[in-house]
Amino acid sequence: MTSRELAGSSVVILVADGIRPDTLAAAIGAGEVPALAQLAADGGMHVVTSVFPSVTGPAYAPFLMGRYPGPVGLPGIRWYDRAASASTFFPRARSYVGSEFRKIDRDIDPLAPTLFELSASNVAALSVIGRGLKPRDREGHTLPFAMRAARVHFSGNVRGWLAIDRDIGARVAERIRAERPQVAFCALTGIDKTSHSEGHDAQVVRDALRTVDETAARIRDDAERDGRWDSMHMWIVSDHGHSPVRAHEDLAGLIASWKLGVIAHPWIYGAGRDVAVMVSGNAMAHLYLELGNRARTRAPWQTLETKWGWLADRLLERESVDLLLLPLEGNSCEVRAKGRGAARVAMEDGRYSYRPITGDPLAIGAHESLSHNEAYDATAASDYPDAIVQIAHLAGSARVGEIMLSASRNWDYRAKWEPIPHVSSHGALHREHMQVPLVVNRRVSGVPRRTVDVMPSALAALGIAIPRGLDGRSFI
Repeated sequence: MTSRELAGSSVVILVADGIRPDTLAAAIGAGEVPALAQLAADGGMHVVTSVFPSVTGPAYAPFLMGRYPGPVGLPGIRWYDRAASASTFFPRARSYVGSEFRKIDRDIDPLAPTLFELSASNVAALSVIGRGLKPRDREGHTLPFAMRAARVHFSGNVRGWLAIDRDIGARVAERIRAERPQVAFCALTGIDKTSHSEGHDAQVVRDALRTVDETAARIRDDAERDGRWDSMHMWIVSDHGHSPVRAHEDLAGLIASWKLGVIAHPWIYGAGRDVAVMVSGNAMAHLYLELGNRARTRAPWQTLETKWGWLADRLLERESVDLLLLPLEGNSCEVRAKGRGAARVAMEDGRYSYRPITGDPLAIGAHESLSHNEAYDATAASDYPDAIVQIAHLAGSARVGEIMLSASRNWDYRAKWEPIPHVSSHGALHREHMQVPLVVNRRVSGVPRRTVDVMPSALAALGIAIPRGLDGRSFI
């Protein structure tokens, strides 16, 4: 593009929260989403990887910051603030499920710029990351809307989310037509809510997907009518996938039954001083140990194993635990799996290694000193796509737990406190959770691999300089 064309460019990112690539492909094949089908035919549909944990909130950091969530301060949708870096009183337990989602902007790294801060004008709806937005830029961020969403959530009325999506999609489309922002970001969450309730392949999920299709169609129709389509980049992407849940492990209750004092949401003001159980998605969990210890930094597992090795061993015996992750020094982590042994993941000088110790829990073979893209390719066909990179970056983050769990298929880690029974979940490292679709409206010159590639690609499309230090690479 010429500099003049770049000056008039815009980027529209629609997050079809929770859609799987196969679910979207099936809907396209059945003729149910003609607008998305046309976009895919014009530009392409790619399968890319999300981040760990694969959960809404942290998994929006790639789209809007071009960064993996752990290093920018978002280790999960729930986490324990050992260092009191974001909270100022006990218990230092953060949950972005509910009113605390408004604290995300203060929790993320202030030195990591957002897409909104770098663009000249914005419209955003249901974006959990909003730094750089003016109040008038935001849709779905008012008290009446929050009350409506809370009523739908706590009543268990999942079809209420479809009505919310329709309203939000229509308002964003109208604002794009009227205001012509440089960046428009719109998250439509009905797919995720209905997938949790009825499964990713349920008809109601297809109903929710049609709202995404209708929103994309209206935005495109308006842009074609106004002569803006040729300079508009429209991308449809998801933050995570889904997989069925057959059994729920009450992880907090289980650990409490082992005579340990536990803190876990929603009851975070208990007497627990041993372990904080922070579940995300609900197929991933951080366990924070020795809460009475005044130390404000996470201790590497080697210094804890003598006292806490029994806990790791007992957890690994549970059918619900697929991978048990033990952060070590720096960006290294021991990975254990029942019956598959242990290995070490490490990132050193920007290169990634996977070194079997007593086995090969990821089933990918030994790898040494891989580049960012080589590490992706080494795991792309495995059950754990991009696991080497994701584990290394999360393990090196200051706010992670001393033990991390990635759930087995058919399991998650919350047996109660959900407004609706979950029959599907996400958050783990399995491919059903990690792989997401990326639909683009024009052919790209690069190879989209990860959701962190979205933000630098948006900047490239707009002719804005890409900051140093991003984890993603532009596919434009």
